Amino acid sequence: MSAAVNVLVVGVGPHTRLNHLPALAVAQDAGLAGTVTGADLPDAAAAAVEYGTPGRPRRMLVVPVEPFPVSCRALPRGVRRVLEGVVERERIGAVVVATEPSVHLPYALWAMERGLPVLLDKPLTVHPGASTDPVAAQAIADDFDTLLDAYRAARRRDPRVVVSVMSQRRWHPAFRRVRELIAEVAEATNCPVTSVQSSHGDGQWRLPDELVDLGYHSFDRGYGKAAHSGYHHFDTVPWWLSAGERPGKEIDEIEVHAACARPADFLAQLTVADHARLLPGFADRNPYTEQDLDRLTAGFGEVDVFLNVTYRSRGRVMALGSHNLAHTTFSQRGNLHTVAGGLYKGNGRIGQEVHLIQQGPFQALHLHVLQTLHSDEDRIDRHAAGGADHIELHVFRNDRLGLGWERHRALDFTDLVEDCGDGTVLPTQRSARTCAVNEFLAHLAGRIPRAELASDLADHRRPARLMAGAYLSMSRRWTATGRPTAPIVLGFHPTAPAPRSGHALAALGATR
Repeated sequence: MSAAVNVLVVGVGPHTRLNHLPALAVAQDAGLAGTVTGADLPDAAAAAVEYGTPGRPRRMLVVPVEPFPVSCRALPRGVRRVLEGVVERERIGAVVVATEPSVHLPYALWAMERGLPVLLDKPLTVHPGASTDPVAAQAIADDFDTLLDAYRAARRRDPRVVVSVMSQRRWHPAFRRVRELIAEVAEATNCPVTSVQSSHGDGQWRLPDELVDLGYHSFDRGYGKAAHSGYHHFDTVPWWLSAGERPGKEIDEIEVHAACARPADFLAQLTVADHARLLPGFADRNPYTEQDLDRLTAGFGEVDVFLNVTYRSRGRVMALGSHNLAHTTFSQRGNLHTVAGGLYKGNGRIGQEVHLIQQGPFQALHLHVLQTLHSDEDRIDRHAAGGADHIELHVFRNDRLGLGWERHRALDFTDLVEDCGDGTVLPTQRSARTCAVNEFLAHLAGRIPRAELASDLADHRRPARLMAGAYLSMSRRWTATGRPTAPIVLGFHPTAPAPRSGHALAALGATR
């Protein structure tokens, strides 16, 4: 059995500190991870980062690397030299890529060229202007082909190289249970999933001046919701659909139509004057007029995006999908100033999501996450609706077929807890992230075979293309000055070979 692996974490921002580092601390306690070293831009690397588990605080050295243009598809020589030095000095055996996603590609390519296993954060890549520029949107699909080619080449050189994608819902017990239930009914009836209605809300109230002054969620770079938490849905829904695919009913094409709201739309929904009336002190703090904000946010990315997707097999509709991704939804923010100067967590942000999956006349699955923020003194059941950890799965089945099915079964938090090696996985996002990190490192230690990895890069072609299709639809509508445009149509084979000339979507017929 291999020794604990030393890890390099590229990108140590708020997301990494909240999610990756606690999971790596758990892995260190379990003997799966050795040393953990960070790399980030000079400002972020100015001080060591503190992380750890209860009773075992740690400090992580962060090595500075210089910024480079997002147009770079390979790391600049100076950045490469710094990282190579860290790899040699710290005897690095694995890399976590958790930077801003517009620079995921060069870091991931460098690690694979170096023969280092990679845990790659979601989304795989994104490009500035993706919601307004069709070329940038198409590049999202081309990037996947580039990553996959590099992965295959790395594996030819060393079959032990692995790239796992940190899309944690694949480890989440509730989402896994949904997939198992779909597969069970498909096996019994030969019926695929026939419709999916999914919605996710970030629960954030971002004030007008914060749209300009705080860079969180990358609206100012021309993309937004779809490139962040939206990727979870681009990954989860095809993953569920694949569990119901049967011979002759494999999905080979999708049609995507997107409608989005941008910051200028939010400022029409809730104006500067509305904010001044609701939040004492806002008018004194805010330096921008509505005209200023309209000018400054022109071309910003999507705040909310709703997708209609048709999933086809051989020209026939297998499933219809509505995937509604909203950043501005029910929030519990009541303060004018942000906590710790940021918006990633805190400030009343609370996520809620609902999924309704129909499998013909045989099964309906309702997954509900209806959470609020509260203190322990409120004496609210954390697992009940409105609790901080609420999750509930309702299973409806046709009990008149003589297959021994129950007509209805409800699974709550306790029912959805899963065993995971020596421990358990709770039906929470944090627990699922920890499981993702542990599985990656356990594979490197020889404890888990490659075939059992939940989120190998090669299995992310469909989510990459669904994300690209969403941005192509948004950007083409933008270039048409808001007028309706033809839906985006693109191939959706899970492992189709990528064309190497021109853009991948164009070569496959991105529109009709």
